[in-house]
Amino acid sequence: MKQEILRQIPAVNDLLNAELGEKLIEDYSHQLVVDAIREITAEIREEVLAIAEEDLEVMEFDLSSRSILLQVEEHLQGKDRLILSPAINATGVVLHTNLGRSLLSDKAQQAVLDVADNYSTLEVDVDTGKRGSRYNNIKEILAELTGAEDCLVVNNNAAAVLLALSSLADGQEVIISRGQLVEIGGSFRIPDVMERSGAKLVEVGSTNKAHLRDYQQAITEETALLLRVHTSNYKILGFTKEIEPQELVELAHQNGLPVLEDLGSGIFVDLTGDGLSYEPTVQDSLEAGVDVVTFSGDKLLGGPQAGIIVGKQEYIEEMRSHPLTRALRIDKFSLAALEATLKEYRDLERAKERIPTLRMLTTPPTALRKKAEELLGQLSKVVSESFKLELREGISKVGGGSFPLEKLTTYLIELQHQQLSTEQLAMKLRKNYPPIFTRVANDAVIFDLRTIQQQDYQIIVEAVGSLP
Repeated sequence: MKQEILRQIPAVNDLLNAELGEKLIEDYSHQLVVDAIREITAEIREEVLAIAEEDLEVMEFDLSSRSILLQVEEHLQGKDRLILSPAINATGVVLHTNLGRSLLSDKAQQAVLDVADNYSTLEVDVDTGKRGSRYNNIKEILAELTGAEDCLVVNNNAAAVLLALSSLADGQEVIISRGQLVEIGGSFRIPDVMERSGAKLVEVGSTNKAHLRDYQQAITEETALLLRVHTSNYKILGFTKEIEPQELVELAHQNGLPVLEDLGSGIFVDLTGDGLSYEPTVQDSLEAGVDVVTFSGDKLLGGPQAGIIVGKQEYIEEMRSHPLTRALRIDKFSLAALEATLKEYRDLERAKERIPTLRMLTTPPTALRKKAEELLGQLSKVVSESFKLELREGISKVGGGSFPLEKLTTYLIELQHQQLSTEQLAMKLRKNYPPIFTRVANDAVIFDLRTIQQQDYQIIVEAVGSLP
């Protein structure tokens, strides 16, 4: 019986000569199609051989050339598809690290496309025609927005801190409060970054309290700078005390030392008027007299991955000439997106609309409910009786190590199925192309409207509508 079924599998040449086989060769290549045919037919043989003889009598196999070639086509499409692909974020986590954090504004996207499609003015002075600096592209706009004397941009904020410490404190002591020894994404810790920079860590105070006298007593002839790290990814509450930037700056400058502050996420605009907690801005730190400030480009700023360093020219110049700068430098695509993102901040109200991260963080619950009702109506038209849909109020998160205590009121659509478990539903949605990532809670798959874009609706509706 098994051999009779196996003999029905068409020969490789017959499949290649079929109309669909010839089309696949045109779309891919002869060798890729041959390899795919062999792989698919081998899987069919293994499946037949694994089935018990008595079960074969009641089973039907479609071994026609077209059926097999359709499987071959699907296989080739899967292999041709990029692993790094677009995805739909329905989790409600705005800065979802695993899903690529910030979405770029329309202008930032266009800037990347323009640079990708053409030669660019990356490192050339248009006036003289001679070699220029890639950092000149954003120096002017960063000075305009923050008031900083100078700036430097590297590929991420951990690199920015590493470069700053390597340039300003190699072989010397850096004083930091114990309560600021943070761990950032990927299990990277500030003490580890400091160790790799060559700086010597000097901890002062306790986990929950640090006083100005602790810093004063720790300063020696070996001290290079005072480091302040904003705990953007967690909060210590209760019986606590940390030194304000102005106090630390005054102490440092009295001793002829600079202050380096790592803001982590970094933000240019106060969002308290939009219902969020206060988060110190880059401008706040510079106005307090902090000499060097580092922050991320792809978190609250809403741009591409980058580590931005702003501050006093004398210190930035030291970093610019450091050998690590070339190893950590930002690429032209990120630089183009960053410049376009920064220029959006010339109009703060428009920036809240045009920069997706700011737009999602500041969207009011009433608007989210309206979005949820629209999507719910579309889903209701395509699901079978096996599904249950429900709209309810919920909570979104900022994510990305930012606003750790913030609870953003949102609206959710809960999806349940009579036969499929929530994990099975979530997996099927992830297997869609593009994959759809949801939350699972209350024995339901949850779509959070805060992070779902308007263009995602049709994809979500088609994906859910295709479920059994």
